[in-house]
Amino acid sequence: MFEWGDNRRFNSYSRYFRETMGGRVQKVTINAGFTCPNRDGTLALGGCTFCNNDAFTPSYCQPQKSITQQIDEGIEFHARRYRKAERYLAYFQSFSNTYAPLDVLREVYDEALAHPLVAGIVVGTRPDCVDEAKLDYFAGLAKDHYVAIEYGIESTFDDTLRRVNRGHDFETAQRAVEMTAERGLHVGGHFILGLPGETDEMLLAQTETINSLPLTTVKFHQLQIFRGTQMAEEYTAAPEKFRFRPLEEYIDFFISILRRLRPSLVVERFAGEAPPRHHLGGAWGLVRNEQLLAILEKRLAEMDAHQGDLYSSTIILE
Repeated sequence: MFEWGDNRRFNSYSRYFRETMGGRVQKVTINAGFTCPNRDGTLALGGCTFCNNDAFTPSYCQPQKSITQQIDEGIEFHARRYRKAERYLAYFQSFSNTYAPLDVLREVYDEALAHPLVAGIVVGTRPDCVDEAKLDYFAGLAKDHYVAIEYGIESTFDDTLRRVNRGHDFETAQRAVEMTAERGLHVGGHFILGLPGETDEMLLAQTETINSLPLTTVKFHQLQIFRGTQMAEEYTAAPEKFRFRPLEEYIDFFISILRRLRPSLVVERFAGEAPPRHHLGGAWGLVRNEQLLAILEKRLAEMDAHQGDLYSSTIILE
């Protein structure tokens, strides 16, 4: 059995940071005012059919505020909810945070890293919004700071990506992940489980493709439909085309994926939470991430299951 140095049955994000940075680190979310080629007309208008950034953006994140002000307010916000961290990561989450000229990126990320409590940055973006020069810049920052690039991949199936108006294919995502990893950067991938048209068999098969990517971390979210999105309109018109799993059923299905996931891959998140007011379909009510984690760990113990215990031995462990 693969050992991760703690008593969890999966390769946890908290353990990863204890190893990588020597202690507790807290993310502080930043909205730097970037947009997206899928919204400004470069590729399309309206964005991906599932996207509503308001559903997961904290109230203190306002692009009219400076990066420094958002960091200060984010640290204060988290100090009220969690025990105080010693160091923080500036998490650029909203929209596509490499979708700007390099000189603009330098200004934004240099300001974040100048904050005395910020140990690094996590940059959320699209696979089609990076290039060699931008990744070289981030690699330079990584010589003195923690730097992670987190890609919204969502699905490995091109038919699904077209259906949700993603604007790129899976090959684009694969290439971006490989270019990032080649520079020694931490690289994350985000996937939605249960997009329209995807079967359980497809999602289990997708795990093998995810294993083949040089990802450091991975996030999985259950399908959620948020008000104000194109997917909400599609759901209202034809709800029978959508499938939502109850919480317990989702946890069991995720464990089926987790057991096939390579043990070296860090699991940052396996489900998402958003304020119930944003939900149109697929809501579990107000369930916090710490509650979800407790449910997962209890179920793993009941099943005596671990991440990677069904991982194919034909794939070489990293």
